Amino acid sequence: MSQTAERPQSRSAEKARYESNKLAKRLRSAVGAAIGDYRMIEDGDRVMVCLSGGKDSYALLDILLALQEKAPVRFELIAFNLDQKQPGFPADVLPNYLRSRGVRFHIEDQDTYSVVKRVIPEGKTTCSLCSRLRRGIIYRVASELGCNKIALGHHRDDMLQTLFLNMFHGGKLKGMPPKLVSDDGRHVVIRPLAYASERDLERYAEARAFPIIPCNLCGSQPNLQRQAIKQMLQSWEKQHPGRIETMFRALQNVVPSHLADASLCDFAGLKPTGIPDPDGDTAFDPPQFDDDACAPATDARPSPAPISFVERTP
Repeated sequence: MSQTAERPQSRSAEKARYESNKLAKRLRSAVGAAIGDYRMIEDGDRVMVCLSGGKDSYALLDILLALQEKAPVRFELIAFNLDQKQPGFPADVLPNYLRSRGVRFHIEDQDTYSVVKRVIPEGKTTCSLCSRLRRGIIYRVASELGCNKIALGHHRDDMLQTLFLNMFHGGKLKGMPPKLVSDDGRHVVIRPLAYASERDLERYAEARAFPIIPCNLCGSQPNLQRQAIKQMLQSWEKQHPGRIETMFRALQNVVPSHLADASLCDFAGLKPTGIPDPDGDTAFDPPQFDDDACAPATDARPSPAPISFVERTP
């Protein structure tokens, strides 16, 4: 092959490496920022990273391993997978991958698949029962492994989808928080991918060639409500680029006095104070929005931690 033919290929490979490195830095920065903003991981934590075999959980573990080397705090990572005994599940994929990365891991064998298939009628959504069974097992194993933090691979798009699912189908203004206390009150659940977009994670998984394992129990079920919400959000984003980022910022800028929950604001006891309030209601004016409201904002997140999670001090 001539040198002339080799040069375009070389430039193409170099560009691909550059884009891949840029993507990796962007995701590490986003994860580090989320961890720092919400103090998800602290010195001495033992974090159980839940792996499903999907792109998000692979990316979560991969990025946490990279951050672990430079983080300002010392913490342990233990990868965890629940083998639900789905027919045809390739049980050797995750152990082989984790051994190749030198990661401590635990595989829990529990036949929740048979339970779900026995209890849920054919054609009905299995997600709710599957999730409850899985959650109880995760909490138990986290205690057995001595893990005080449980890391899940939910990303920014998942969090918004949950918000709209609760609004449309549950009648609640409730989302998926970046950090919360587990149902049993014994662990802190964290979502370090809170600032990461699904699109970036898809590209990252492809670049890193993760051995993806499809979910044949619930992920492939058609006409799920979450899929409908996902398609709606994607359509909005296509029509108005930046809208998903704007909606996520709204989750971080809540004004309880301008909603309608009497448990969050004492509407019954409101009285005029005689003091002008620039954040008060302009009762007769329509809401005003900037034309560039979808543009990323520099103050979208809470105040960061005093020390960047991404860089360890000497």
